[in-house]
Amino acid sequence: MVATDVEQGYRVPEVCRIVGITYRQLDYWARTGLVTPSIRDATGSGSQRVYSFRDLVTLKVVKNLLDTGVSLQRVRAAIDHLRRMDRPPHGVTLMSDGRGIYEAHSPEAVVDLLRGGQGVFAIAVDQVWRDLESSLARRPTRRRRAAAGS
Repeated sequence: MVATDVEQGYRVPEVCRIVGITYRQLDYWARTGLVTPSIRDATGSGSQRVYSFRDLVTLKVVKNLLDTGVSLQRVRAAIDHLRRMDRPPHGVTLMSDGRGIYEAHSPEAVVDLLRGGQGVFAIAVDQVWRDLESSLARRPTRRRRAAAGS
């Protein structure tokens, strides 16, 4: 990415409002490396974290998984899997049988995974993506731009 490229960014108060989490949760997840801001991390006193839209999707996935009782250890495994994806998660449902994290790209794949063992969790990542897009489209425009890498 060229240093002059500019990407839409979301600052911490806006991220907390959009995702439905507290500042304390967001700060803990950033400090422990669960979800770090991909546009700009805090570099000291007075600096601000700036998150991308994809970061918001990841944060919402974390929140949804924790809200359904998935352990933080399994959440970390799911997020690590999302990080390794080199494409947007359209059409992906993440599932776990308690041993591993799997991608299901169709309803049939979900059924096949459930037949192989009891599913511990499943989350349709592209639905989270669409819900966030829709939610942001309805919000008053308060988005701020942040230069990547600054």
